[in-house]
Amino acid sequence: MHLQDIIQKMKNHEPTILGKEHYRTYSVLIPLVQKEGDIHLLFEIRSKTMRSQPGDVCFPGGKVDKSDLNEQYAALRETSEELGVEMNHVDDVFSLGCLITEGRMIYPFVGTLLASDSIEVNENEVEAIFTVPLSYFLEATPKKYPVYLKAAPSENFPYELIQGGRAYQWKQQQIDELFYQYDGHVIWGLTAKIIAHFVSVLKGADSK
Repeated sequence: MHLQDIIQKMKNHEPTILGKEHYRTYSVLIPLVQKEGDIHLLFEIRSKTMRSQPGDVCFPGGKVDKSDLNEQYAALRETSEELGVEMNHVDDVFSLGCLITEGRMIYPFVGTLLASDSIEVNENEVEAIFTVPLSYFLEATPKKYPVYLKAAPSENFPYELIQGGRAYQWKQQQIDELFYQYDGHVIWGLTAKIIAHFVSVLKGADSK
C-alpha cells in the first residue's frame, strides 16, 4: 500500500468509538412530567419476573434494535412499549450523550411526557411507576460508594510476553456507585449516574 492510498483511506474514514461493534447498545428516556406545580422525573420499578435486575428502579428503555431508526427512536419505542403511551406523546426530546460501561453503550435522552395520566404500564416488564420532583435532585447530593475491580487474567495468559511476567503490577480500577433515596425508593447504578449527569447539565457544570 502506498502513502497516497493511506492518506485517501484516512480522508474517507469517519472517527468513532474504537471497538464499538463489540458493545451492546441501549437507549433510555428520562420522562419529565408536570405534577403538582412542579417538574417530576418518572421512574419505573422493574417487574420481579424480569431476568435482568428484577425489582430495580430504572427509566424506560432497552436494547437498540437493528430495525430502530436511531438511538432516540429506540428510547421512544421502549417508552411506548413499557408505559403504553404513543411515541408522539413525548415532546422536546434531547440527547444527554453516551455512557460507556461494562461492555455497554447507553444513550440517555430527556423528553417531556404529555398526557401522563393515560399511562398503562406493561405488567410483563413494569411492576409500578412513581415520580420524584426534579427539585429534589437539584438539591440532593447522592451518596457515593467505591467498587474496586481486580484484574484476573485467564489461566493461559501469556505472561512470558509482558515485562514483569507474573509479577506484573495490574492497576486496580475503581467504579463509584451513586445512591439516591427518596420516599422509600432506592435509585442507584446507571440510573443514578444518568440523573447526576442530567443535573450537572442543568446546573451548567459542563458548560465551557
